[in-house]
Amino acid sequence: MKLTHQQREQFDREGYLFFPAQFTRDEMQKLTDEVPDLYSRREAYNVREKGKDAVRTNFAAHMYSKPFATLARHPRMVQPVMDLFDEEVYMHQFKINGKQAFDGDVWQWHQDYGTWLNDDMMQTERAMNVAIFLDDVN
Repeated sequence: MKLTHQQREQFDREGYLFFPAQFTRDEMQKLTDEVPDLYSRREAYNVREKGKDAVRTNFAAHMYSKPFATLARHPRMVQPVMDLFDEEVYMHQFKINGKQAFDGDVWQWHQDYGTWLNDDMMQTERAMNVAIFLDDVN
């Protein structure tokens, strides 16, 4: 999916783009159906809520889950970022942030960039966050 001139202008003006139908319902359902299995695993890549069993964040699902591996490499996921940067890109971090109803702590406003640059030794200061909502949001 190549970005239009209008989309590039919108990004320059507003700092973000929103594609509410970027993936089909079937594609989204495959991802949603995969999450309970990922969250059930007792692995270090599942960070749980303090003192609880609910998973707060799952890291690197694209490395061990076929649906998320497909998503991470999908042209509709990668191409808009490549268009904005006008170059090849790599994925620095992939995570599924869960917010369990009545069980999860709040997500405080923060920026990941400082951690990526200083702790993770990100290769370049050019970064883009991409979020895909698996559940309805408002």
